[in-house]
Amino acid sequence: MVLKPSLLLMIWLLTGITATKYDDFTYNGFNRTELYIDGVAEITPNGLLRLTNTTKSKQGHAFHKVPLRFKNTSDGNVYSFSTCFVFAIRPEHPDVSGHGLAFVLSPNEGFPGAMTNQYLGLFNSSNNGNSTNHVLAVELDTISNMEFGDIDDNHVGIDVNGLRSINAAPASYFIGKTGKFENLTLISGEPMQVWVDYSNQEKRLNVTISPISVPKPSRPLLSSLVNLSSVILDTMYVGFSSSTGSILTSHYVLGWSFKMNGQAAALNLSSLPSLPSEKHRRKLTSLIIWVALGVVVFIAITASCIAYIIRRKARYAEVLEEWELEHRTHRFSYKELFKATKGFREENLLGVGGFGRVYKGKLPTSKTEIAVKRISHDSKQGMREFVGEIASNSQLRHRNLVQLLGYSRRKGELILVYEFMSNGSLDKFLYDANKPTTLSWSQRLKIIRGVASGLLYLHEEWEQIVVHRDIKASNVLLDGEMNGKLGDFGLSRLHDHGSDPQITHVVGTFGYIAPELTKTGRATTSTDVFAFGVFTLEVVCGRRPIMQQESPDLHLVDWVWGSWRNGVILEVIDARLGGDYDVGEVELILKIGLLCSNPVRAARPTMRQVMQLLDGDLSLPEIPKDGRGITVSSPDHAEALEES
Repeated sequence: MVLKPSLLLMIWLLTGITATKYDDFTYNGFNRTELYIDGVAEITPNGLLRLTNTTKSKQGHAFHKVPLRFKNTSDGNVYSFSTCFVFAIRPEHPDVSGHGLAFVLSPNEGFPGAMTNQYLGLFNSSNNGNSTNHVLAVELDTISNMEFGDIDDNHVGIDVNGLRSINAAPASYFIGKTGKFENLTLISGEPMQVWVDYSNQEKRLNVTISPISVPKPSRPLLSSLVNLSSVILDTMYVGFSSSTGSILTSHYVLGWSFKMNGQAAALNLSSLPSLPSEKHRRKLTSLIIWVALGVVVFIAITASCIAYIIRRKARYAEVLEEWELEHRTHRFSYKELFKATKGFREENLLGVGGFGRVYKGKLPTSKTEIAVKRISHDSKQGMREFVGEIASNSQLRHRNLVQLLGYSRRKGELILVYEFMSNGSLDKFLYDANKPTTLSWSQRLKIIRGVASGLLYLHEEWEQIVVHRDIKASNVLLDGEMNGKLGDFGLSRLHDHGSDPQITHVVGTFGYIAPELTKTGRATTSTDVFAFGVFTLEVVCGRRPIMQQESPDLHLVDWVWGSWRNGVILEVIDARLGGDYDVGEVELILKIGLLCSNPVRAARPTMRQVMQLLDGDLSLPEIPKDGRGITVSSPDHAEALEES
């Protein structure tokens, strides 16, 4: 009979048995009865703890079933503790990874409301950083998230109650002979060993990491003075948490030991379960065997096969130039994408735009659904600059941006690979008469907020400023849960914070272009804000930016301003909503749309101010009937009104 953890704890207290009898364990491999697991976590037949599998945006947790007593009941001090574990991270693609994993001390074995992706299955956007969490974690993070202040996309960090680490360092281990740290690549797929040691006497937490073949280094990677008395409760669960995003990644734990008031037992490395063999290694071995056998036995047949292979490869010929190696972004083979889209057949065509055709595909090996965009680009120098932009954009990570997975190129053609969005583009829901359903007001509001959040990330929260330059309904894509994600960065350009963006060509889509852009040709974050304002009015009104049904053609912004001046602003709302909306919310969104699309540049808010208006953290200014004289200000920002 298996006793519940709460019943075991009660027995300890009633019988007066000290916690030290139950405070150490060693797992050289795992079985299902030893751990509490949830989400996609599982124990493989050979004893591996697999926290995540090759599914998108999922989380997995695994905890020692019995909670441990971490505090001395007489003085309230946290006991010293030590743990050691071996892990491995294996992404589907060698150079591109999903999110990492964390060793965790938590009051509970579950995390209700926790989010996937960058939140590692531990927190969400509302409770991240709250002192009431009482969570200590050591993260092995493989994505750089600027919102948490991550130092890079390959680091180890100590987290207290949130994902903004109190101490972090690039993954590396100390070599005593050289007196230096040697770099590690967390997504190498190779097993590595981690030691976490807390000294109650010194109030110091040490984290050490090394390859499995290297003994524990004499110097830890991280060493932080931290008093855990206010963080750790009397009893806590110990275990692991991990999550995936749009890049498929498997996170494994091979063995684990823990000890209270002492050093955790060394793992028996020779008896740990084996990791799955990598598919490409199996294929390479098989190829070598067959080629060798063919050379020895059937020389003539082998020669003819080689000739056939050469002719076949010519069909997929592509060139990898030396300058591409510096960008370190994932390049797909043309052959892989050709097969994924079934030869770019018309039946797989998702849409056609000014910059190319987009096809649905499924990667042959991982079965991941993707969207593949083909763009003609004949300039060699322009191609080099474009690939550089792609390399930068592929590092963007935000839940409201369509993830750029990589690229391919062949002759004068550039091919971009994005995550697949199952519900397609927003404009089809707004204007396609064949769509059986109409977007509800709550769905529209969520989409507007999502796009605003994504733009704020591009403008202010990433390491560089990204000017999108083509914000419109057809470039907003919807996932299976109708979350809006801003996509198509074909026109976007980057520059450093505080620098002058050298963009001198008028690009974009008519109806969304800010007035000053036609005069100066300089795209800025403010011209993005103007386009976002037009987009916001478009979503609320269900009308295109240029209303061609009117005679003469009427700009949507002018029409909404006219309704505002005439006191009939609510008449612009999409009639398909049938009155099923919150009047206060609709008025707020319409006014935000008018503020953002103001012809006077200085009257427009920043995207941070837009989010503050949406969250109710900033008061909406009075909007005069002529739209002039508006000033939007917040504690950290104020703009003076320019002369129109």
